[in-house]
Amino acid sequence: MMATQILLQLLLAHILTDFVFQPTAWVLQKREKRAKSFYLYIHSILAGLLTYILLQQWHLWYIALFITLTHFGIDLWKLSSTKDNLRIFLLDQLFHIVIILIAWIYIMDGSDEILPFLERSFSSSAFLAISIGYLIAIFPVGFLIGKATQRWHNELKSGSGNGSLEAAGRYIGIFERILVLTFILTNNFSAIGFLIAAKSILRFSDKSEAGARKQTEYVLIGTLMSFAITIIIGILVRQIAF
Repeated sequence: MMATQILLQLLLAHILTDFVFQPTAWVLQKREKRAKSFYLYIHSILAGLLTYILLQQWHLWYIALFITLTHFGIDLWKLSSTKDNLRIFLLDQLFHIVIILIAWIYIMDGSDEILPFLERSFSSSAFLAISIGYLIAIFPVGFLIGKATQRWHNELKSGSGNGSLEAAGRYIGIFERILVLTFILTNNFSAIGFLIAAKSILRFSDKSEAGARKQTEYVLIGTLMSFAITIIIGILVRQIAF
């Protein structure tokens, strides 16, 4: 319990620093002035200060200093990039999470607390079944549905164009399967019906346009396949994990 509490405290300090107590004006000035930005230093100090306050272990001042220095370095790296896109954002957050995990392992003396926790997790049938279930629902099932509906996809592409966003269907399918699997594992089967109803409000181009019906049928086939396969996976995972 203590290990979980400390990890949550470290994560909360990071979330407060990066997303709650960082006004847009700070972000804009940091992008403009980079290492010369006064707010970059304030932001980094705030990361360490919040960590120190939330941990409430006053002898661990060096952990707060470690968070401050690494937060500064990671943010400076992000600001040095000429791009500010999703990839940079995710890498930035990943680096922060890695630093938090390093601090957590050090505080808990990893050999005594963390390693046994990881050993228990990877020896748990429930943990393994749930992890595998999500991985299968996100990756192999998407590949399978893509192959199964390829001929209809090609038929739509050969037409005048379907007006949809590039790769939008793939990402919609991933989030759809994550939601369905989560609903099943949390015993909220009725929520699946709401998800189906929500998707039914989608409106395509005017039905008088050529290919509109084909596009609707194509999406419907993919949706039903996605739901059916994910429900089967969810039921199997429940049998193993619960």
